[in-house]
Amino acid sequence: MRPGGDVRRAALAAGVLAAGHIVPAATWLPGLRRRAFPALAGLGRPDHVALTFDDGPDPLSTPRFLDALDELSVRATFFVLGARVDGHPRVVREAVRRGHEIAVHGWTHDRPWLPDAARERVGLARAVLAVRDTCGTAPLWYRPPYGILTGGRWAAARRAGLTPVLWSAWGRDWTPGATAESVLATLRPDLRAGATVLLHDSDHASAPGSWRATLAALPALVTACREAGLTVGPLGDHGVGAGV
Repeated sequence: MRPGGDVRRAALAAGVLAAGHIVPAATWLPGLRRRAFPALAGLGRPDHVALTFDDGPDPLSTPRFLDALDELSVRATFFVLGARVDGHPRVVREAVRRGHEIAVHGWTHDRPWLPDAARERVGLARAVLAVRDTCGTAPLWYRPPYGILTGGRWAAARRAGLTPVLWSAWGRDWTPGATAESVLATLRPDLRAGATVLLHDSDHASAPGSWRATLAALPALVTACREAGLTVGPLGDHGVGAGV
């Protein structure tokens, strides 16, 4: 028996296990993601910008986004939390009725610092079932809370038939001091052809009332895209292949 060898093997095994979480999670870094994982970053058609919202549905804020998007003649993708779908199914059905796409953000907005592969599988399966039962169709896309795509979350998503998609542009609209102007200023450097925009239609995991800044920023955001010759729409029209 060689204790030193056992220790080294145990350390190697631990390193491999950690890498299974750390390496996928590193895709959260925007620059790395755009360069090394363009599909994961949501880089799509060069004439299109995908508009996506996280953390809903919310019975107060989400209907206001649906109305604003109607006024702008824009359809979007909503990454919803399964537990909130169960709590507010009418809001989700209304989004579908108005032509929007529903995707999965998880069952709850858990922090990923202590990954649990079994819990991830169960949670995602429950979220997919909630969306399918509420909307009548199976979701295609998955975006993990905080954009932290651990190895366990990646495997759970693929097992559930979901394609992970993060983002290439965000407005930092979840922060306490966010305004329509700050959201637009943060978005502009990355608001380019093929971008996937991350915003929030709920303050469920954000500063209270922060969604109001996002809502106020929408008209100028859509106008900026259209003036640049870009169509704004959901991920389903973005040319990012589901299942890849």
